[in-house]
Amino acid sequence: MSNVAVIGAQWGDEGKGKIVDWLSEKADVIVRFQGGDNAGHTLVVNNITYKLRLLPSGIVRKNKISVIGNGVVVDPWSLLNEIQQMKKLGIKITSKNLYIAENATLILPMHKELDGIREDLKSKEKIGTTRKGIGPAYEDKVGRRGIHLIDLASKKNLSKKIDMILFHHNIIRKGLGKNQIDKKKIINDLRKISSKVLKYSQPVWRKIEEFKKKRKTILFEGAQGVLLDVDHGTYPFVTSSNTVAGSIFAGTGCSPDTVNYILGIVKSYTTRVGRGPFPTELKNQLGEKMGNRGKEFGTVTNRKRRCGWFDAVLVKQSCIISGINAIALTKIDVLDEFKDLYICVAYKLNGKKINYFPSSLEDQIKVKPIYKRFDGWLKSTSGVKQWKKLPKNAQKYVSFIKKFCNVKISSISTSPKREDTILLENPFK
Repeated sequence: MSNVAVIGAQWGDEGKGKIVDWLSEKADVIVRFQGGDNAGHTLVVNNITYKLRLLPSGIVRKNKISVIGNGVVVDPWSLLNEIQQMKKLGIKITSKNLYIAENATLILPMHKELDGIREDLKSKEKIGTTRKGIGPAYEDKVGRRGIHLIDLASKKNLSKKIDMILFHHNIIRKGLGKNQIDKKKIINDLRKISSKVLKYSQPVWRKIEEFKKKRKTILFEGAQGVLLDVDHGTYPFVTSSNTVAGSIFAGTGCSPDTVNYILGIVKSYTTRVGRGPFPTELKNQLGEKMGNRGKEFGTVTNRKRRCGWFDAVLVKQSCIISGINAIALTKIDVLDEFKDLYICVAYKLNGKKINYFPSSLEDQIKVKPIYKRFDGWLKSTSGVKQWKKLPKNAQKYVSFIKKFCNVKISSISTSPKREDTILLENPFK
C-alpha cells in the first residue's frame, strides 16, 4: 500500500483533521512534520468533538502510532495539557502510541512572550500571529541556539544551552524595556516536566525507517496550508515553517521515496484567518453567509475567518508547488443555498491578465479576480456519500475544479462527520 501525505492547499483550515482521521483507518502510522500548536484540527467522531493542536489526528484511533517529527516545534506544557484533555475524552496516550522526535525544538515561555510583545508593537502591520511562540522558536532553531527535547535529559547540557538562548533573548528584552529572564526559573520549570515528555522521545528518523522495512502504511499530516508557507505563501503574512510537501523529508528524516501519494485538502470556497492578501474575499452578506454556514472560526484562536469564492488559480499553483496528485474537496454542503457561484480563473494586474499569483506583496494586494460563473444547486448535499447522488450543478462545479487544476478529485466531504465522504479514488492503492 502507498504512503500518503496530506497537506492543505489553501490558507489552512481546509478540513485536514477530518480527512486525516478518515484516512488513518487504513494507516498504521500518522506523522506530523511541521508547525506547532498554532495548528488546529477539529474531529467529530461518534458525536464527540476532538480539538487537536500538536497531536496527530490519528491519536483518536486505537492501535495506531502517532509521531511528531523534528520539523515540529513543541510547547511541552501545551502538549501535556492536550494529552490530558484527550485522556478525559477516553483517548489512551502512552509511549507506545506516541513518539516525539528527540531533536524536535521546544517552545519556551520566553518565545510566547516575545511573540506577543512583537505583535503588540506592530500596530497596523500585525501579521496575525497566534502568539503561541512559533516564530521565535523557529528563529532560535535556525539561529543554532534552540533547545531540543533530548536536551532535557542532561542537566549540564541543558544549563549550557539555556545560557546560549538567554544571551540572545535578554539582549532583545533589555532593548524593549522588559524584565530579564531568570535562568533558574526556566530550568526548574523544565525539570518539573522533563520526565513526562522525555518518555515519548525517539529517534524518529530511525523509527520511520523501521516502519518502512516492516511495510507499515504511513500517513504524513501537514499543518496550515501551502499559501502560508514561509517561502511560497503570501509573505510576510505566513507561518514560520515550510508547509509544502517537500518539508516532509527535512521534518522527519525520511527519504523522498517514502511518500508515494500527495493529497491536497481544498475547501469548496476560500477562507483565511488574520491579515494578508485575499483576492476573492467577500466583504458583504455573501461572505457572512458562507462564514455562518461553514462555522468559520479558528480552532486555536476562535478568530472569525474571512470568506470568499473559490480561487482556482491559487489552488492550481499550490498543486504544482507541492506535487499534489489529487484533491480532497471539503465543505461542499456549505454552498447548498447559493443561487450563483463563482470560481476565480485568472487575475487582472495593472490592466493585464495573468494566470498565476505573483510573489510581490504589492502585486498580491492589487490583483483583481477574473471569475467564471456557475449555477448553484439549491439542494442539500449534506451527508451524501455517492457521486451520482450529488446534484448535477454540484457535479459540474467539482468537475471544473478537477479540469482547471489538472488533478484528480480523490474525495468530497459533505459534512464534518467522518462517514459523510464521497470516495472517488483511494490514495492508499
